[in-house]
Amino acid sequence: MPKPADCTTMAQIRAEIDRLDEDLVRLFAERAGYIDRAAEIKAEVDLPARINGRVEEVVQNVRRHAATHGLPPDLVEKLWRRLIDWSIAREESKLGPDSLRKS
Repeated sequence: MPKPADCTTMAQIRAEIDRLDEDLVRLFAERAGYIDRAAEIKAEVDLPARINGRVEEVVQNVRRHAATHGLPPDLVEKLWRRLIDWSIAREESKLGPDSLRKS
């Protein structure tokens, strides 16, 4: 795996981006497996899909990681909020919508 500065052609750059994209998709699939398991556990203990405190904890974590790695925290937060919304929708597909659950 060459570092970006070691790449001398666009073909090398594209190959590395494609490799990273595959890795990212694999990691998102792994994350989805944990989301599915969370839905199972939440069903057992009657928790809603969306737990606002946890959402904000995740957002703060990724903002910190973004800053550590030289990425704009605001942009990463926007991406992650979309990912979180998708994850909650995935949980609700198994649990039923939070709006229909008992409080």
